[in-house]
Amino acid sequence: MDLSSLLCRLRVSSSSARPFHLPDDSQPFPPITEVLRQLQDNLSGVAQRDDCDSEKASAIGQAEQLFKIADPHWLTSPDDSDQTNDAPACARWAALAEAYVGVVRSLTRCAALPACEADSGLPDSLYRDVPAGAVLVCSALCSLLGCLGLAGGEAGGQDGREATQDEAPPIGRGAGALLLAAVAPLCCVFAVTHLQEQPWTDARSRESAGHLLSSLVAAGGFRDIPHFLMGDEEESAGGGRGRAVFGGLLDVLQPNLTKDLLPQCAAVKVVFSWALLQMSRPFLSHHLPRVVSPSLLLSDHYRPENCILGIRCLHHIVLQTSAAELRQYNRAEVVYQALYKHLYTTNGPQIQLVLACFLDLLLVLEKPPSISGPQEVPRKPCRHDDVVRLLLTNMEMEHKVALRRIFAAALPQYIHRMRVCACRHLKRLERVLLSYLEVSDPPQESSRSSALEALETLLPVAWPRIDQRRVGVFLQCLLRLLVDLSSESLLSASVKEKLNNQTARCLTLLNHCSHGRVKSLLQLVDSSCASAAVLRCLETVTMATER
Repeated sequence: MDLSSLLCRLRVSSSSARPFHLPDDSQPFPPITEVLRQLQDNLSGVAQRDDCDSEKASAIGQAEQLFKIADPHWLTSPDDSDQTNDAPACARWAALAEAYVGVVRSLTRCAALPACEADSGLPDSLYRDVPAGAVLVCSALCSLLGCLGLAGGEAGGQDGREATQDEAPPIGRGAGALLLAAVAPLCCVFAVTHLQEQPWTDARSRESAGHLLSSLVAAGGFRDIPHFLMGDEEESAGGGRGRAVFGGLLDVLQPNLTKDLLPQCAAVKVVFSWALLQMSRPFLSHHLPRVVSPSLLLSDHYRPENCILGIRCLHHIVLQTSAAELRQYNRAEVVYQALYKHLYTTNGPQIQLVLACFLDLLLVLEKPPSISGPQEVPRKPCRHDDVVRLLLTNMEMEHKVALRRIFAAALPQYIHRMRVCACRHLKRLERVLLSYLEVSDPPQESSRSSALEALETLLPVAWPRIDQRRVGVFLQCLLRLLVDLSSESLLSASVKEKLNNQTARCLTLLNHCSHGRVKSLLQLVDSSCASAAVLRCLETVTMATER
């Protein structure tokens, strides 16, 4: 039967007093499986042609009308008209689910992104017609989800169980839930592709994609998007996929998650990273072998945006997976080696993410350096030392302000982690901190503030190594900093106050390290040679040391 004729009959049926009521002499409706295959053929034909926007819109509109006006009972009924058919019920349900998957796949191809054969991407002009098609496809898919949601609203049989593909669900009850589970991954991939601000989206397409994603969550009876992706904890603990969509989503993306195709498929990168960053423990552990490799491929790419995306994914995996599972099959060591080479780059956001990731990854690979047993004395160098050594090398040689700020902000966290083991790098720490305190960094003085924080973290743990020479060097540098701040007119009062307070705390700690020598030296400062702000700061230090 022609689709247009079928839609006309469906309109007549839906407008009657009794749903799906037809005259006695009329022909019965064909099985929905046949209708879906015909619809798939029409959609596939127009999707392969680039110069038939009107035909695409018409074919998509037919699909939307079918899902809107047809009875959910008929839409979710497999072809069982042939009573001699010996195929089991589960096979007929599998055929119906496959037909729906084919229709959804053909619908999404009507708004597919242009093919890209190079990882450099495509010009934005080639995406000009994609948003309009995405709006139409989202509308059609929302109609389908609404219909399946109605059919699956009373999912499960009398015992409350959800039907699986190994058994035949009751028509109109578990049927919608089964079909919804089959099409949900494809619908989710399409929605997320057009959900974020990208060259192939506009305001309307993003709004339509957001509505489609909300329809997915509502149709399946999920609380929110993480619940939609991860399912219930009981199902995850049992080892089954259950209602979780993340596994099916990976199945859809898997053909493109390769070394050659992943950097070229912009939409695949967007969907993969979005879904992965929604996952949390313990659900992510079940998919660990399938998500680590694509993340490593992205982090190893030469384009900074791909590299940053891969590092962010790897950091999320480290945070949301247990240490034992990361160490299994040497995964953590592979991630460490992949990230370590990024410390040699000059891309600021990339280095910032890597340094933050190392703080969590190193705890997976080894204990903090300050924790060791008697058998480990003297303490042996470890990976923490390797990272700090390279960090200090970069800090010494760096002249770009943006990178200096990033390095300086990360240093206090590593000193806090290493504690007394930071004494291994004390000579280089002294040179780095002195050089960063001497160079102004207006208007927020971020580098100086971070250097003061690092010094404040270092002094309590390294005080046995702070001899008289180092006390004099640090004292001279801190006093010079106070004088510079008092004469600096470009800094705001809040920034000056913050730096003065940090300097005062460092002077107090330095006094403790020197057993009161700093206090006696500060009392020798000539008040006629210092400003009122400097004198107030020194007075604060003197009063603090007296207590």
